[in-house]
Amino acid sequence: MPARIIREIYEHIVLYAALLYFAVIGVIWTVISTILYPLLPRETGRRIGRRTIGLVFRSYLAVLEAAGVMKLDLSALDALREERSVIVAPNHPSLIDAVLVISRLPDVACIMKAEIWDSPILGGGARLARYIRNDSHSNMVRYASDELSHGKNLLVFPEGTRTRAKPLNAFKGGFGLIAKRAGAPVQTVFIETNSTFLGKGWPILKKPAMPLVYRLRLGRRFPVTGSVKAFVADLETYYRREMESIIPPARDAAPAESRATRPTPAP
Repeated sequence: MPARIIREIYEHIVLYAALLYFAVIGVIWTVISTILYPLLPRETGRRIGRRTIGLVFRSYLAVLEAAGVMKLDLSALDALREERSVIVAPNHPSLIDAVLVISRLPDVACIMKAEIWDSPILGGGARLARYIRNDSHSNMVRYASDELSHGKNLLVFPEGTRTRAKPLNAFKGGFGLIAKRAGAPVQTVFIETNSTFLGKGWPILKKPAMPLVYRLRLGRRFPVTGSVKAFVADLETYYRREMESIIPPARDAAPAESRATRPTPAP
C-alpha cells in the first residue's frame, strides 16, 4: 500500500478519534457540571468550570499536535495571562478559534451563542463556568461588563460569527458597547491559518489537508474613545488592513516564532 494512502488513513483516524474524544469528554463534563452547578458557590463553580474547560481544550490540541496533524504557535497569548479587564478580540475563521484561545487563557470569560450554551456537549460546562449567552443583548452587555469590572478578561469575536467572506465579516457593535460601558481596552488578536477547516460551510466529516497550522499574534490595543459606532468602524478598518497584508503560511511549514511581544496600545 502506498505511503500516501497509509498517511491518509492515519490522518482520518487521528482527526476523528480526537473529535470523538472531545465530544465524549464534553458530554461527561456536562453531566458532572449540571450536578455541581446548584451545589457550588458561584465563584467556586466559575473557577472550576473555566479551569476544567481549559484543561480539556489543551489536551485535545495536544493530542492533535503530538500526532503530527496540527502545528500550533499560541505563545503570543502568554503576554495576556497577567492582564486584567481586557477584551480579547480575535478574528473568527473557524469553530476551533475559541478552543485555541481558551486553551491558553482558561480564566477568560466568553460570550457564546445560545445554542452552544444549551448543547448537550458543551452546555453544562458553559453554565458552570458562567460563560455569557448572546441571545439577550441587554443581558449580554450587562454580564460582560460585570466580568470586566471584576478584573476578568473577556473573549469576544467582533465578527459575531465565523468569517463568511475574506478577510472578515463586518463587525457587530455589541463588543464596542461593552468596551465603552466597562471602560475596557480591546486587545486585537489575529488567528492565521493555512486551512479553512471548520470554517463557515465546512462539512464536519470532510478531512482537511494536513498538517493544520494555527498561529496567533497580538496586534495593537485600542482604548475606547469617541462614539461606539466610530470606534467599531476604526477597529474594523485596522483588522482589514492587517489581515490583507498577511501571507498565508506554507502548508508544510512549522509555525514561525511569534511576532508579538507585549501588547502595544494604539496612539
